[in-house]
Amino acid sequence: RLAVLTSAGLHVKETQPSFDLERERAQPEWGDPGWRPIPSTATAANLGVAHLHINDEDVLADPGIALPARLLEQFAADGVIGSAAGSHISVMGYQERSLEGWRDKTADEVIAHLRSQGVDGLILAPV
Repeated sequence: RLAVLTSAGLHVKETQPSFDLERERAQPEWGDPGWRPIPSTATAANLGVAHLHINDEDVLADPGIALPARLLEQFAADGVIGSAAGSHISVMGYQERSLEGWRDKTADEVIAHLRSQGVDGLILAPV
């Protein structure tokens, strides 16, 4: 079972908070160390992008460029992989140099989430 981790700062508008763009604007060397689970069924209509370093219009026009979940599901249907995870991971790719938030909290939370889904491997989709 495979999941995708995108660095596009995606979030589900109806149920998840945006990444903290206000603080990033005030502190340009900082990046929100949080993460969001993105259901494999998410569509452009219910996704938001919170990232100051990418063109969100492109990502919203075709979320597959940042989160190739549909492609992963096609690979599973074709027998190329065993299965795709039910949800994937979104983070804000621009992070402070120390990665303190990642080391102290984010990494453990993401790993626990992936393990709870029985994920065997993670594909990084940097944006």
